[in-house]
Amino acid sequence: MNKLFPARLRLPGMTSPLVLLHGLTFDRRHWDPLRRELAVVDPDRDVLALDLPGHGDAPRRASYRMDEVTELLHSQITAAARTEPPTLVGHSVGGIIATVYAARYPTHAVVNLDQFLLPGPFGSLVREAEPQLRGPGWRAVWDRMLAGMGIDSLDGEARHLADTATDPRPDLLLGYWAEILQGTDEQVRADREADLRRIAARGISYRWVTAAPPPAPYVDWLTAALPTIAITVLPGSHLPHLERPAELARLLKEGRTERAAGVDLLPGGESTLMA
Repeated sequence: MNKLFPARLRLPGMTSPLVLLHGLTFDRRHWDPLRRELAVVDPDRDVLALDLPGHGDAPRRASYRMDEVTELLHSQITAAARTEPPTLVGHSVGGIIATVYAARYPTHAVVNLDQFLLPGPFGSLVREAEPQLRGPGWRAVWDRMLAGMGIDSLDGEARHLADTATDPRPDLLLGYWAEILQGTDEQVRADREADLRRIAARGISYRWVTAAPPPAPYVDWLTAALPTIAITVLPGSHLPHLERPAELARLLKEGRTERAAGVDLLPGGESTLMA
């Protein structure tokens, strides 16, 4: 146990309804293993898994701009008639959507699964690949992205879902990456920093679950904009909800800032990540 943290310190909002947002090209079936684990460890928890616009059973659209997607998401959450603001759990691009949503609409907490909020080197790759994305070779771009997600390390149901609960299309890639393709790194940085500062001002809890220790400059940027952020390192692939659903379910149930098997908290050496 990490002696720096009280054993049962909970993030506010961790008993609110969970809204699960999958990653780009995937669909709500990705959450099946996590939902089963939640049914065991937190059976009374209200859980809503949604298909993002253009994914799964959700209608396709001419545009997938971030403001449009978050507005549609808010309409879905409102229509679900939950009695409390949600805890948003977003994987990959779903983590960005959850962040933007929380800065604009009533939210208890955000859990971002393995998504950097700044374009960084990924943004450069996307911009360089734009001509290919707009042509017949678009799939090769996405396959290169998949190769870096650690899918080969998965097996059983996790690998099956990673391979089958997906429908990559160029309109999705170009649409959800429009913020990168049509803007600059500086613009995206300013927008995300404003989002984080609004989240901080509204007292919304935010946890980032990342597969590897993040670069110190990025942590400095995060904590400057959102001093209360909790950062959890859960080693593994880019798909923790498929690879380690039991640990993630316990994390969502407890909202604890204590050290557990395979879990670490960054930055080390500070007395708390929530002050």
